[in-house]
Amino acid sequence: MSQIEPVTDEMRRRTEALSERVYAVVAGEEDDRSCEAIPDEACQEVPGNFLLNALNGASTKLAEQLASPGLVLAWMLGAVGAPAALVGLLVPIRRAGSLLPQLAIAGRIRAYPRRKWFWVGAGAVQAVALAAMIPAILLLPPMAGGLAVLAALGIFSVASGVGSVAFKDVLAKTIPRGRRGRLLGVRATAGGLLALVAAAGLRFWLQEDESLFPYVGLLLAAALLWLLGSLFFAAIREVEGATEGGRNALDEARAGLRFLRDEPAFTRFVVARAFLLAAQLAAPFYALQAQRVTGVEAGNLAVLVMASSLAAVLSSPFWGRFSDASSRRVMVAGGVWTFLTVALALSTEALPADGLGLVFFGLVFFSSGFAVAGVRLGRKTYLVDGAPEVERPLMVAVANTAVGVMYVVAAVFGVMADWIGVPAVLAVLGGMALLGTGVAWRLPEAEELVER
Repeated sequence: MSQIEPVTDEMRRRTEALSERVYAVVAGEEDDRSCEAIPDEACQEVPGNFLLNALNGASTKLAEQLASPGLVLAWMLGAVGAPAALVGLLVPIRRAGSLLPQLAIAGRIRAYPRRKWFWVGAGAVQAVALAAMIPAILLLPPMAGGLAVLAALGIFSVASGVGSVAFKDVLAKTIPRGRRGRLLGVRATAGGLLALVAAAGLRFWLQEDESLFPYVGLLLAAALLWLLGSLFFAAIREVEGATEGGRNALDEARAGLRFLRDEPAFTRFVVARAFLLAAQLAAPFYALQAQRVTGVEAGNLAVLVMASSLAAVLSSPFWGRFSDASSRRVMVAGGVWTFLTVALALSTEALPADGLGLVFFGLVFFSSGFAVAGVRLGRKTYLVDGAPEVERPLMVAVANTAVGVMYVVAAVFGVMADWIGVPAVLAVLGGMALLGTGVAWRLPEAEELVER
């Protein structure tokens, strides 16, 4: 034992030194470290927690790409012959399933002084849910296999909702204000780089093998990455937080309605976030538009996936620093960017069905990646910075539940596309983006969101 302890201490010192160097480079701080808005006892742990959180993000962002409901899972269900109706339920289940239960979850999380274990447990459940899809696609007939995948995705999504509430609370307790947006940017950049490499690999791997085993490999890799992310998050050093104010689901609903009634700025934030969903909702319609102009070849799809991944790599550092300066303005910029991207997609109607169309849609998806990253990072940082510690889990849950309802309603856009056409739906979404931009512009800065 006496020989092991010096080795362990030396490894710990080296790890802490590495964390300090990484934090100094990425966050731009050294000895003058600011620990505004986090407990004093957590200040010395900031570099290590920053690094662990970034590693967690790199693992989970890559996992999300490898098992993307809008791409990989959709192709997988198509490959096994599942009905198109089941494929159409993937994204609504993924988004609404992770957002709608959060109002009931927030009060239970509040009762525990350390909340990181909720994320760790959720990450493990997500890994198991992805792994459960493997026997479903290999052993079950198409309809039963598709239903089993949707059921596993539903479990995955609810676990994701638990992790989302816990993540924001742990982030606010362990990373000082002014560095949170930068951390979220680092997470997205690292995940985007890995996703870019993965997309390039998929371009050749999936094209050469028409069996189901490549999908099995993707699901297994994603499950292992979620487990790795859980290990990184478990290592975060989180101080105990306040536990008062916990409520049951009914109390949470009443408290949420009180917030929406008594805090007009918070209500405007929820409305802005709902309208700015246009950034994400437009993506499948960009894909439909691209198919009309460029064709449905798998090579074209791989090019668009790589364009989106490249946007994630390049956009995250920019939005991260911008968000630390003013997360409200990032939301505004993301809304404007979404509108311009829709306009670019609509302009491709006049393009011939040749390589030029693919180039233009590469730009569309690249621009869409910037817009989605800006809206997502801006609204995350805005709420984490603006919500008081005691009510932060509730405010996150209220906002996410309201947006979850909007995702359910947004399923109508798929029906609308059959009635009025994809270009008309894109025009509607562009109008939504402009409305969200206007509402976000009228928001106060994050620190003035509620009266403390």
